[in-house]
Amino acid sequence: MRRFDSDYLEGCLPEILEALSRSNLEQTPGYGEDPHCGNARRLIKEACGTPDAEVHFLVGGTQTNATVISSILRPWQGVVCADTGHINVHETGAIEHSGHKVMALPSREGKISAEQVKAAIEGHFNDANHEHMVQPGMVYISYPTEAGTLYGKSELRAISEVCRKAGVPLFLDGARLGYGLMSPSNELTLKDIASLVDVFYIGGTKQGALFGEAVVFTDTRLGKDFRYNIKQNGGMLAKGRLLGIQFETLFTDGLYLRAAGHAIRQAAKIREIFAGKGYRFLSDSPTNQQFPILPNGLVASLHAEFGFEDWCAIDGDHTAVRFCTSWATTDEAIKELAAAIPQRA
Repeated sequence: MRRFDSDYLEGCLPEILEALSRSNLEQTPGYGEDPHCGNARRLIKEACGTPDAEVHFLVGGTQTNATVISSILRPWQGVVCADTGHINVHETGAIEHSGHKVMALPSREGKISAEQVKAAIEGHFNDANHEHMVQPGMVYISYPTEAGTLYGKSELRAISEVCRKAGVPLFLDGARLGYGLMSPSNELTLKDIASLVDVFYIGGTKQGALFGEAVVFTDTRLGKDFRYNIKQNGGMLAKGRLLGIQFETLFTDGLYLRAAGHAIRQAAKIREIFAGKGYRFLSDSPTNQQFPILPNGLVASLHAEFGFEDWCAIDGDHTAVRFCTSWATTDEAIKELAAAIPQRA
C-alpha cells in the first residue's frame, strides 16, 4: 500500500540517520547542554537573524504547544486561535488539561484575521463583566494552517501589530514551517516570521527528522525559566543531543528547505492529477497537504490501495480527503495514484 496519510510516516532523512550513527559512541552532557545542541541553536539563530533569541528543543508538536502556552499564560487567561487550529481540534484537550481555555474564532480556509483578533481582545476588555471571564492572553496561529493555506506578509504583519499594541504574545505553530517557506505562494522569509511573532517553533517531526521541534523565543522575556517548564512537563530529554544532532543536520547546507521543497513539488503533482481529472478542492492549498473532494464510492475504493485521511463530509455523497507528501514521496507512488483515479463523471 502507498501511504499519503501524513508527512511523518517514514523514519528520517538519510543525512540525519548518518549523523546519529556517526555520533553514537560520543559522550556528551545531557539535557540539551551538549555541543550539538549548542551548534544547532547557533545555526537556527543565524537563519532567523535573531542572535539574541532563545532556542529550546522538544520532542513533539503537542508537547511543544502545551509547554509553550502553559508557560506564558497566567491562570485566568486563554489562547485565541482559529476554530480549525491544531490546539483546538487535534490535541485531545492538551491545552485545557493545563487549565487554559482555547478561545476559538471562525476561520476561513484555516486562517483568522487581524480584525477578528482585535475584536476578540477589545470585546473582552470592553465588557463590564470582563473580570468574570477568561482573558485573551495569547494568539496562536499555524503556518501553514491546518487547511494547508498560508498567511501573506501583510496578514501576518497586521495580526502582529494588533497583538503588540494589546500586549498579547503571538505564537506561531511551525510544525510544517518548511513547507510554507518553500511554497511558490509564500511571501515570508524565516527572518520575517522571527521579526513578527514573539515565539514560534520550527518543526522537525513532520519535516524529515526522527522527532523534534525547535522553539524560538524572539521575545526572550517570554522564555524566562522555560527550561523549568520543559522539565515539569516531562519534555527534558536526557539524551538531548539526539535533538541537537538532528537540527544541526537540518540547518547545514540548506537541507531543511531542500527536503521541504521536494514535498512541495510532489504535492503539486497530486493536485495537478486531481484537477486534471475534474475534481474540486476544499481549499486552495499551495503546500504539501492537498484536499480533493471525492465521491464516497471513490474514497472507499482508493482506501483499498492507498493510505490517506478522510477530512470532512461535504454532503451525503462527497467527502473532502487529505493527501500529504514528504521528503520521501516518490514519483512511483504518485504514478500509481494517478492510474487509480478515474476521470470525474
